[in-house]
Amino acid sequence: MVSETWAARWETILPAPALALDLLARYREPSRRYHDLDHLAQVLTAVTALRAESADIHAVQLGAWFHDAVYDVHRQDNEEQSARLAEHTLTTAGLDHALVAEVSRLVRLTESHDPEPHDANGAVLCDADLAVLASDPAGYAAYVVKVRAEYAHLDDACFASGRAAVLRHLLGLTRLFHTMAGHERWEARARANLAAELATR
Repeated sequence: MVSETWAARWETILPAPALALDLLARYREPSRRYHDLDHLAQVLTAVTALRAESADIHAVQLGAWFHDAVYDVHRQDNEEQSARLAEHTLTTAGLDHALVAEVSRLVRLTESHDPEPHDANGAVLCDADLAVLASDPAGYAAYVVKVRAEYAHLDDACFASGRAAVLRHLLGLTRLFHTMAGHERWEARARANLAAELATR
C-alpha cells in the first residue's frame, strides 16, 4: 500500500492542502479495488519516468492526480466527471485558465488513451496510465485480480466477455505507448501480458 510519506511528497503538486485531502479521500473510497491510491502512485511514478518527453510536466502531474478522481464502475462518464471536477477545483484555487484547460483536456484523454501524434503531454499521461500493462507476471496477475474485484457485481461470464473485448481492443491498437521511452520499455511486455490473459478468457 502507498505510504503517507509518499502521499505527502506528491501533495506538493496540488495548489491547496484541502484539495489534496479531498483527492486522497476519493482514491481511498472503499468501492475502489484497482483505481485506488496505489494506482495513483503508479501513474505519478510513471509520469516522472517519462517527464523528459512532456511539454508541461506540471499539467501532466495535475492530470494524473485528477484522471480517476471520480470513479464508479456503474457509470460511463467517469473521465468527463473527473475533468469537470478538475476545472472547478483548479479554477477555484486560482490556477491559470490555460493550465486548467490543459489539465481537463488530459483527463478527458484518458478515456481513449489515443493522443494526437504531437501531443507530448497526452502521450506521457496516457502511457503512464497504461504502464501497469507492462508489469512483471506477478504484478500483472495482481492487477487483473484487482480489476475483477472492482467489477464484482458482474458474474464470471459477463466479466470474461467484457474483459476479452477490452483486451482485443488494446491488442488491436497500432501502439499502446506513444512516448519513445514508453514504447521501448513497455510495448512488447504489455502485449505479451495482454495476449496471455486473452488466452484465458
